[in-house]
Amino acid sequence: MKAPKFWFLALIVFLAAGWLNLPAQEAAGNKLELTLDDCLRLALEQNPFYLASLEKESEARAQVNRAVAGFMPTLNAQGSDILDKKVFTVEIPPMVPGGQPQRVKFDFTRTYQMSLNFSFPLFTGGRLTSAYRQANYNYQATRETIKQSRQETILNVKQAFYGYLLARRFLEVAEESVSLAEKHLKNVRNLAEVGMATRFDLLRAEVQLANLQPQLIRARNGLQMSELALKNLLGLELDQPVEIKGELTFQEVQINPEESIRKALLNRPEIQQLGYQRRMAGEMVKLARAADLPTVAIGGQINYWSNYLNFKKNNWENYYTISLALNIPIFNGFAAQAQAAQARALARQLDYSLKGLTDAIRLEVEQAILNYQQARESLLSQQKNVEQAAEAVRLAELNFAEGLATTLDVTTAQVALSQARTNYAQAQYECLMALAQLEKATGESISGYKSDR
Repeated sequence: MKAPKFWFLALIVFLAAGWLNLPAQEAAGNKLELTLDDCLRLALEQNPFYLASLEKESEARAQVNRAVAGFMPTLNAQGSDILDKKVFTVEIPPMVPGGQPQRVKFDFTRTYQMSLNFSFPLFTGGRLTSAYRQANYNYQATRETIKQSRQETILNVKQAFYGYLLARRFLEVAEESVSLAEKHLKNVRNLAEVGMATRFDLLRAEVQLANLQPQLIRARNGLQMSELALKNLLGLELDQPVEIKGELTFQEVQINPEESIRKALLNRPEIQQLGYQRRMAGEMVKLARAADLPTVAIGGQINYWSNYLNFKKNNWENYYTISLALNIPIFNGFAAQAQAAQARALARQLDYSLKGLTDAIRLEVEQAILNYQQARESLLSQQKNVEQAAEAVRLAELNFAEGLATTLDVTTAQVALSQARTNYAQAQYECLMALAQLEKATGESISGYKSDR
């Protein structure tokens, strides 16, 4: 009976050890497949700068709660132990002529004293209400700031993601150029062996292949740097293996400039943020005016004292007071007037900023639309150019094999093909980025825009 129990326990220990090591093995060996949607999700979950902006909402909410606390009564307890005191001595004149005066000591204090105080504001001239509104407007403005941070994070992720795809395409173009140059060098060597190619042709082919090697190295380094930049933006460890899923392609969309500008002015969080700040400035003016108004509060106090720290019923004496406090400001050195002037100047500043921001947003939308149109036209022209350049390379290689073309003709055609593919990939990237910038500028997703493709 003991042997089955031993093997059963050993099996449990073995499985538990394998289960504990499984996450480490997965983290060390498995690649993390990432689409654009995955990258956006990770960035909004792990990017430290975006997470830091989220904490601002908690801070602003705490300020609102602090403003609400001003409407509540306050209750405080206090206790004291008098370590040393001076007893008052009073000299009493003699009751009969010629007698000696009497000295009597009076102790008006007690060694142990405790008190409980409360206060409740009845009228503050609008101070508490304005402070609460100001804190609430600040909270709403903070939420708009977080929206802005979210939009900027999404744009940065798209830029890094598309930048990686562009770097990968550049690497493919560089590898294709090297492959074509190697193929041409092999053909030249074969033709040189049978006397159909000169030594000059062979040297030119070798030089062309050697010139392409640094471009290939730079393309590989560019891809690695793009991957590291994307990982850093997503909050991933730089040694985390990843596999990026996606291609530089997009679905053409129809853009209405006037509608895009209208959406931008309606949705942009920067405009909403300035609106709330403008309201905060208005509340600052009210606070300045309230400084000249009286305040009324009701308060109370109950006191206990005794010479002995003993909680017997008859050991402590007490009394209480209830008071109504009226505070009337007479002269504060014109501080309220200065505060009101400061608030009005801030309001005018925000009005000018709003006008400037509105113009800047209009320009941003127009620029994004123009960038998209330019990239789209370049993409359409380069698409046909790539096909023609590829055909030119094929014809040049055939003509060289038949002695109808030189090595220079072949290398020129290959360089033209590489440039055409590079321009085409760059145009695709610019189209996607223009749409991403327009999406950020308008604050809405663009209809028909396939961001995950």
